[in-house]
Amino acid sequence: MKFLKLCLLILISNNLFAQGNYAKEHYNKLDTLITMRDGIKLYTVIYTPKDDTKKYPILMERTPYSAAPYGNNFPSSVGPNDSLMKDGYIFVNQDVRGRYRSEGINEEMTPHIDNKKSNKDIDESSDCYDAIDWLIKNIPNNNGRVGIAGISYPGFYATASLPGAHPALKAVSPQAPVTDEFIGDDANHNGVFFLMDNFSFMGYFGMELNPKTKNYDKPLFNTNFKDVYKFYLDMKTIAATNSEQYFNRKSKIWNEYLANDTYNNYWKARNIRTHLKNITVPTMVVGGWFDAEDLFGALRTYETLEKENKSNKNFLVMGPWTHGAWARDSWGAFGTHQFGSNTSKYFQDSMETSFFNFYLKDKGTFNNTKATIFETGTNVWKSYSTWPPANSTNTNYYLQANEKLSTAKPTEKVSVSEYISDPNKPVPYVNWVLPRRYDEYMVDDQRFASQRPDVITFETEVLASDVTLSGAIIADLFVSITGTDADFVVKLIDVLPDNTTKPKDAPKWLNMGGYQRLVRADIMRGKFRNGFEKPEAFVPNKVEKVNFKINDVAHCFLKGHKIMVQIQSSWFPLADRNPQQFMSIPKANAADFKKINIKVYHSNMYPSSIVLPVLK
Repeated sequence: MKFLKLCLLILISNNLFAQGNYAKEHYNKLDTLITMRDGIKLYTVIYTPKDDTKKYPILMERTPYSAAPYGNNFPSSVGPNDSLMKDGYIFVNQDVRGRYRSEGINEEMTPHIDNKKSNKDIDESSDCYDAIDWLIKNIPNNNGRVGIAGISYPGFYATASLPGAHPALKAVSPQAPVTDEFIGDDANHNGVFFLMDNFSFMGYFGMELNPKTKNYDKPLFNTNFKDVYKFYLDMKTIAATNSEQYFNRKSKIWNEYLANDTYNNYWKARNIRTHLKNITVPTMVVGGWFDAEDLFGALRTYETLEKENKSNKNFLVMGPWTHGAWARDSWGAFGTHQFGSNTSKYFQDSMETSFFNFYLKDKGTFNNTKATIFETGTNVWKSYSTWPPANSTNTNYYLQANEKLSTAKPTEKVSVSEYISDPNKPVPYVNWVLPRRYDEYMVDDQRFASQRPDVITFETEVLASDVTLSGAIIADLFVSITGTDADFVVKLIDVLPDNTTKPKDAPKWLNMGGYQRLVRADIMRGKFRNGFEKPEAFVPNKVEKVNFKINDVAHCFLKGHKIMVQIQSSWFPLADRNPQQFMSIPKANAADFKKINIKVYHSNMYPSSIVLPVLK
């Protein structure tokens, strides 16, 4: 999860120091403390252009990952991209409350307070408001306009600037924003705890601050594993993560995660979407189709902004990127995908720079439609006046007997596929022995899973024409289980023709003929099938409906390809294991994990399907 956020931060920092000394030659640097309304001081680093003959807008990032370099140290580059740096802005980086050199206590996804009654009622919106107010009044040569951008956690802080925004705030870009950590971002997906990412990240993020150095000196425990699948399987239970050799109850956020395993007030308070009302600030939400952490956040933040603020200038940009890859110097390929252009540079120059220049400087134009979307399969950028597009139609692709998939509703009175789900032998999320999360799992070959007896597979005939999807996917299953709980992983897969040639840089052993390339997948914890607030046990052997939304796609299945769906009940160690008994999983012991039989029905009475957003 957020471990990749740290990797992104390190990567960007390394790039900055490798580019020369443009920033030092053209900018002055000021480190200062800005006092919030409750008296807490936030450490803020400010870069102002040396050319003081003009007025400049302020472009800000608020971060829990450090506003460094501090003091006399100077980066070689500042701002979201080089074009903006060279265009001239006042750049501001701020340590959020309770992180690095800022005072106060840091809260996970600080709950928003709508009706603040005193200066003690603070949240990220008020901290941002107070910081902007100070900057406008105290930094010379500013033009009275402020923009905010940020990726991932800083994307959340960008979103949080919108409710009750300061009048000077004129443009905001939440990028891969953490948004709702129980339903779809980072911590959980549809109530399923994302074990591997959270465990690794919190081992770093939960480090204790050294009061002398104002830095986080060492992780809570060693996370250098040779085989993550074996490591987490040997750990046996979630409760074991708080043993002496790991968290040992030292991580406040980890303890909160384990204590809140339903969609209760803890999670509801941290869902910033419910506060995105009466927004009047132009907002460009950015996300990546291959973002393993916050794809949900980008899509659902934009969705909420559009629903609650129809007259506001809301924009969505979705590209073929992993988490934050649009900030890299170059991005033209991923996994076995070849995109045919430098998509990150295109975004930075044609969208990000244009957006801030237009709204903060009245410079140039910003001609984006509501949604600017990269379509995989065809490798083209498309512009839509709405997202999903108005001509996208939900189309049922029904599971059929004999592992078939088609738009025809099943006619059989009895038709079912079944498998044994054994949580002690869970289905791996990739077919590799790896020391950490493999980003490419989001586009990886699923042939290894097709061969397993605990994975069921359905596919269409060879497509006679292109099938283009634009929008959200819905899994609509009829199931029965012999236990009282189970997870359901649903994968949408593009099966390549047998004569497909591999990319020139691909390894020699790779056979692309019949490659089952993952397009989109997600997981649902069955006990939340009727609501995330009140989990419900399954009645053994009773047919029940499991319906859940899977994140959006913009993908073209080309003529000659096939559409495949796979269903399984574990996705390890990406997702934690379900004991397949109705219980609080963080309290489970090793003996609680039971093997069960799972049936997925595809008859006339129980027509399981995957609902695809087909572009007409």
